[in-house]
Amino acid sequence: MNLESQMRELAASARTAARTLATAPGLARDKALLVLADLLHESRQEIFAANALDLEAARAGGLDEARIDRLRITDQGVSSMAGACRHVAALSDPVGEVEGMIKRPNGLLVGRMRIPLGVIAIIYESRPNVTIDAAILCLKAGNCVILRGGSEAYHSNQILGGLLRRALDVAGLPEGCVQMVPTKDRAAVKHLLALDEYIDVVIPRGGEGLIRAVVKDATMPVLKHYKGVCHIYVHKDADQDQALNIIENAKVQRPGVCNALECLLVHEDIAAVFLPRLAAFLAPQGVSFRACPRSLPLLGATAAPAAADDFGREFLALTLAVKVVSSQEEAEGHIAMYGSGHSEAILTRAHDRAMRFLRTVDASCVLINASTRFNDGGELGLGAEIGISTSKIHSYGPMGVKELTSLKYIVFGEGQVRV
Repeated sequence: MNLESQMRELAASARTAARTLATAPGLARDKALLVLADLLHESRQEIFAANALDLEAARAGGLDEARIDRLRITDQGVSSMAGACRHVAALSDPVGEVEGMIKRPNGLLVGRMRIPLGVIAIIYESRPNVTIDAAILCLKAGNCVILRGGSEAYHSNQILGGLLRRALDVAGLPEGCVQMVPTKDRAAVKHLLALDEYIDVVIPRGGEGLIRAVVKDATMPVLKHYKGVCHIYVHKDADQDQALNIIENAKVQRPGVCNALECLLVHEDIAAVFLPRLAAFLAPQGVSFRACPRSLPLLGATAAPAAADDFGREFLALTLAVKVVSSQEEAEGHIAMYGSGHSEAILTRAHDRAMRFLRTVDASCVLINASTRFNDGGELGLGAEIGISTSKIHSYGPMGVKELTSLKYIVFGEGQVRV
């Protein structure tokens, strides 16, 4: 069987399984997750052995240490995956929920019922734990899932996929509910992305290059974000001590993630006082600055003039673009031009300024006096997330279990006909 036919057969199997899974009781889906948690604990040594093959190949292939670290599965990592299974199993079941039931003048009862999306393909890089995280969220929401991880994690993903299939079997669910692409050949992804008759949506997780490649070839909707160019605007009336702590958290805690701060906008009325304080606070922690002409002389030795492309850039490092603005309106205009629709924050004590920012700024999460690092499914109360969407359709922001479902209209009548 050639690769194109193999991918078609795999996707068709997922579509068939989706019809069964959509009507399976929530208890069966939860049982699969709980069985998987136990299997992960019991199979640690087999997981480590498969992961060791990937690590050995990664070193031989010259992967840098940061990527090797993302690839490594530790004892704590296995415990975290098992804990995630139990956590997601304990979440409320969204499938079948009815929302907004109203009675029409003709007596019809009209509402909307939450249903699975169907078949989801997830294309991702490096981290093998995504195999478990993505699969359990999709299953909880009643979706079948096709998983295609990076070739560097092939052996790790295959053994984790095997544990998923064993858990489905114990729970009495079709094996086709979770499909692992069984090849490293990159052409498999292109074939999958052409199968919109079987696959309802694709979610890419990884670098901007991967996501743009998926968007280019996909024939089905894509839930995505390209990058996280996140801003904080410090208004002239902000609590400056509080602002320093928020900016430190947003930039320094984990600079390599998509909700980390990349650009700071400071009102001109406080720049002369605030920016030297900021430099003294952050420079000892390794932060360097890419500064506009007005902020450059205020930021000390670790500041350099901002290049043309430093605004709108995702550094993913301890580098921060800084710009002095004359007004909130200018800050909002800068965000509109350079933001990525991910996370934007304002620091202010003025309620009217905060509410204007909420209404004006277009992002999946807009924050008042809080770090951009809070744009995360767990932090926002979703329990877990499969990623953050800046697409607006079908979801905007972190995608948890509920965001992996859709709504259909349901109508209860007593013999009504349309006139």
